[in-house]
Amino acid sequence: MRTIFDTEELDQIRELARKFAQERVAPGYLAREKAGRFDMELLREMGGLGLIAPELPEEFGGMGAEFLYSGVIIEEIARADFNFGYASLLASLNGQILRQFAAPEVARDWLPGLTAGEHMLAIALTEPKGGSDAANLGLRMERDGSHYIINGEKTSISANQIAKGVVTFARTGRPEDRAKGVSAVLIPLDLPGITTSKFDNCGQNSVGHGSIWFDNVRVPAEYLLGDEGKGFAQVMQGFDFSRSLIGMQCVGTARQSLDETWAYITERQAFGKPLAAFQGVTHQLADFDTRIEAARLMSMNALWLKDRGLPHTTEAAMTKWWPPLLAYEAIHACLLIHGHAGYSGDLPFQQRLRDVLGLQIGDGTAHIMKNIIARERAGRAVTAA
Repeated sequence: MRTIFDTEELDQIRELARKFAQERVAPGYLAREKAGRFDMELLREMGGLGLIAPELPEEFGGMGAEFLYSGVIIEEIARADFNFGYASLLASLNGQILRQFAAPEVARDWLPGLTAGEHMLAIALTEPKGGSDAANLGLRMERDGSHYIINGEKTSISANQIAKGVVTFARTGRPEDRAKGVSAVLIPLDLPGITTSKFDNCGQNSVGHGSIWFDNVRVPAEYLLGDEGKGFAQVMQGFDFSRSLIGMQCVGTARQSLDETWAYITERQAFGKPLAAFQGVTHQLADFDTRIEAARLMSMNALWLKDRGLPHTTEAAMTKWWPPLLAYEAIHACLLIHGHAGYSGDLPFQQRLRDVLGLQIGDGTAHIMKNIIARERAGRAVTAA
């Protein structure tokens, strides 16, 4: 469905992403998830088409495109494989962080491989005791000559075992400094002193989540991202971008489920009629169709605002809490309409349901997003009371 945001160029990149997604990505979705395996060769193929972080400058392998391009690419990839779409999202988020805050030589070393699909980057904010209290970090980062020494643990980190490096938030100041004492650093995951684990999750196992432990890990000082002690305030601004992309990711998966279910009810017979003859079925789908399209427009609007340098924190928070919930509800309805076939592992609805559920938890819960919206609307002092 075309929108006010669509242009001829955007349509072209959408068609390229859709063709790649449906022909190359979709066939292996369930098998990759069942095996808990991510296909790096497929990621390199995606990078070769220019479909990873296209918003990055050409010097880093991007297209210098608008941020909206990443949104429609992720939407199409997520229609085929929700988790492969998340890998693309990580590339865009971390790509922007390195472009803005990494030393020029570090950006030149890492970004071309990212856009080519040669490697992935993870991002590590969450800790076992901190959870959503993102400024209450215990991971320590101390300067020692030309290096920083890192000690502590990060948890619930996406792609922690398949990424080449991880953008990490660590405390360089006092605990009472909260966000003002937090710095950001890029840590290559092959450095001595790093160990990882992988969780046995309900979904999203092809990308995977787990913990990362740092035991006296020495990181070159030039890998610092932004200013020391200001990394949280500087780098966290990029999360408005990733939250908008999450909206597109969830919308894509829900839209694919709805399209398949609309087709199914025209073919499936009950009591001598196609299921499409029963308003109890069609009205339910029409309701979700309407709301998914609204969520899609909201997500695209947040990216459109970013492209124009306009404030979009509120809009991004909205796209982070509502589309994941809505997608879960829509896919659940599609699963039930398909009956036991939908409940079985033969169709992808049960896997999509488990995958989208994870984004009601990760990358900021609905409660945190609503706090952000309230703070933007009513002011920090009011919402802190």
